[in-house]
Amino acid sequence: MANYRRRLDIIADILHVVSGRAKKTQIMYQANLSYKVMQKYLAEIVAASLINFEDLSKCYILSDKGREFLDSYQEYSRTNRHMEKRLNAVRTKKSALEKLCSGE
Repeated sequence: MANYRRRLDIIADILHVVSGRAKKTQIMYQANLSYKVMQKYLAEIVAASLINFEDLSKCYILSDKGREFLDSYQEYSRTNRHMEKRLNAVRTKKSALEKLCSGE
């Protein structure tokens, strides 16, 4: 089964690429996005003021708000991984209890 990225994961990937200044081609390849998907997300991210476009260099740069997003995303991601591990442990225990009740 394929493991699809969620919206916040894609945004974080784009911001991570842009954190070192990037052009569209770099963003597309380094964030592993199709051109169409990249265009959609870039428009959304620019509108949210997470990144800015520099006309002179033709590069996207990370804004202070984008840096704040990345910091918060890293904290969220760590917490999410921890919670998923705990949830899997609970499911495993529940499954073991159900097997004990079924007489298997």
